[in-house]
Amino acid sequence: MNMELRTHQKEALEVMNHKRKGIICVPTGGGKTMIAIEHAKKLFDRPTFTGHKTIVVVAPRLLLANQLCSEFTEHIINACVLHVHSGDAGNYHSTTKPDKISTFCYYFRKQHRIIFTTYHSLKKVVESGVHVDAIYFDEAHNSVQKNFYPSVKHFATRVFSGCYFFTATPKFSRTHKRVGMNDGLFGGIIYNVPAPKLVASGTILPPEIKTVSIPVPREKDDHHLDCETLLDQIVNEDHMEKVLVAAPNTKVMMRMLSETEFCSMLKWLGYDLFWITARHGAFINNKKVSRDEFFDTMKEYGDDPDKKFVLLHYSILSEGISVPGLTSLILLRNMNVIEMCQSVGRVIRPAPDKQFGNIVVPTYSNNVGISTARRLETVYDTAFVEGDPVIANVR
Repeated sequence: MNMELRTHQKEALEVMNHKRKGIICVPTGGGKTMIAIEHAKKLFDRPTFTGHKTIVVVAPRLLLANQLCSEFTEHIINACVLHVHSGDAGNYHSTTKPDKISTFCYYFRKQHRIIFTTYHSLKKVVESGVHVDAIYFDEAHNSVQKNFYPSVKHFATRVFSGCYFFTATPKFSRTHKRVGMNDGLFGGIIYNVPAPKLVASGTILPPEIKTVSIPVPREKDDHHLDCETLLDQIVNEDHMEKVLVAAPNTKVMMRMLSETEFCSMLKWLGYDLFWITARHGAFINNKKVSRDEFFDTMKEYGDDPDKKFVLLHYSILSEGISVPGLTSLILLRNMNVIEMCQSVGRVIRPAPDKQFGNIVVPTYSNNVGISTARRLETVYDTAFVEGDPVIANVR
């Protein structure tokens, strides 16, 4: 399947044609996955003495690994697929045993191969000893984590047809005690597309930030006040058709769902309710469902202009997971700059009749929420005013 690339995607590919390794910075929603897919297609089409090739795609989470697989296999149909991680892999075989990884590559040696794995399981690919022609690290700020770095280093020093680190938020180290992406191993930033350029081309929408003053103090874990705050915003503000809520923590979220009128009020207002946590799983209108059903239904509702829904999570949706159609984000907690950029990126994807991504930050009389609003303004100025990548600094 062919897809017309945008200008910045073509520019990134041109850079990748000349540099075998490096960091590619693309704001969330900018289509970085398609850049990797097009590079993989060209690599598979390029004749070499080694014949058929192996490509590895690395994701931080199982959910994202499966999403990336779906996107790659939509456009690449001439490759065999293996998942290297625990958990469900859809219609594809999955293993974490190094000998089975090498057996897969040997058995399909006369065909191209794509291995989808997580940072956690990447060491199994290392242990398999298979030759890798190209590797794409998605949400690559994860690659500097201490337990992942040895596997990342292994491939960064051995893969010669393409080793690329895709992220909207590079993580740099300001201390010799911690590894950062400013380490020479990562090849430096070889391409950065400014967010204003993506806004100008219609690839993403600008965020519009609104700070809402709540004239009462917020005490720790106040699920009743969170319920009142959310319902007030949903009922009285504009652009609240499809709302993403970043909950303070899982405990508060669960108590709000079970001990307040939040669920019944949403139903009365005509909203469907989605919520998901790593511990409890995925729910639609308080009915537990599989994650596949959860995301399939959410996509269906996101594409339906007549559907209204609220989606609650703590952190599981902040990184890379595609959530179509969202109109607003309500931040009930502070985040690091990586999570904040990812969350903002969920609501600035274009949709019919949508002109901006609506972002709401409640602040309270005891100054709870002020630091969230300030950090959000800093992120906005860096990305959407100055056009620079938002860098997370490790100190």
